[in-house]
Amino acid sequence: SPRRYRRLVNGEGKRPDLVFIDGGKGQLNIAREVFESLGIENIPLIGVAKGVTRRAGMEQLIDAFTGNLYRAPADSPALHLIQHIRDESHRFAISGHRARRDKKRRQSTLEGIEGVGPKRRRDLIRYFGGIQALRKASVDEMTKVRGISKNLAVTIYAALHDE
Repeated sequence: SPRRYRRLVNGEGKRPDLVFIDGGKGQLNIAREVFESLGIENIPLIGVAKGVTRRAGMEQLIDAFTGNLYRAPADSPALHLIQHIRDESHRFAISGHRARRDKKRRQSTLEGIEGVGPKRRRDLIRYFGGIQALRKASVDEMTKVRGISKNLAVTIYAALHDE
């Protein structure tokens, strides 16, 4: 990601010897443009593209700066290492995406509303029986919950209907 390499511009982090980009010429060109826009030079960028058959072992390696294509034999230890790096990066990205998605799913819609802490959230959910019923509630109905003023009820109502 550009964020990771922005640190290099600031003199932070370790400069990689080589960067593999998962994808063909399109992804590789975008990566090259990002590096150029950050002023990062002299780091080889290699695209790892599936061949025309899109089968494992038929990958093509593309040099971002020359456009040269390289093919390693399917039984090449170097190719196996590159495939392993690619597969591990996929696993890492997917698990990170799932973790963010699950965290977002677990977060209550009420968490971002100023003035609604854990106790008020709990009281609102208990009173209405769930977030769906709370969404259907009027401002006046919300004020019946202990600790919910008219102003706070207006804020909650607006937040629940602004999504």
